[in-house]
Amino acid sequence: MTTSAASPAPQGKGLDQPPRVPFWHMRPGPNGGSTIDREFLDGFVRRVVSGNTAPIWMRRVEGRITGGWFTILPVGWVGEWHESPEPQWVIPLSGRWFIETRDGKRVEMGPGDIHWGADIDTTGQQGHFSGQIGDEPCVQLLVQFDRDAPDIGAGG
Repeated sequence: MTTSAASPAPQGKGLDQPPRVPFWHMRPGPNGGSTIDREFLDGFVRRVVSGNTAPIWMRRVEGRITGGWFTILPVGWVGEWHESPEPQWVIPLSGRWFIETRDGKRVEMGPGDIHWGADIDTTGQQGHFSGQIGDEPCVQLLVQFDRDAPDIGAGG
């Protein structure tokens, strides 16, 4: 089953309606192999980011950030079966890529999509398969967290 992620709908239009931001949540599934599902980030509050700016919708990122990376998946790149190296946000900035999980789900993502990768312990079932799509490299921003980071999904 292949799912193409659409860019998120505009969020936070009203001052009285906190946004719900869609993201793809990959983690170990009930059988130990990886799975991926569409979930929503909740918990946004209106705050001033700095100085006298008007309030904007914000949600704190929990956990200790251990690193940030800009990555480029070259045209034709394929990442054989592997686990996420650390819990991480993956945000495509340009180009497209895919993830296929052990339960047979395949999700294609591009700019405007976000993904939380936390398939760290898949009991030896080697996590997920991923790769670049199309005729341009996929540029991504990865923000990695300590392994003790709370799982962001399921209301996390």
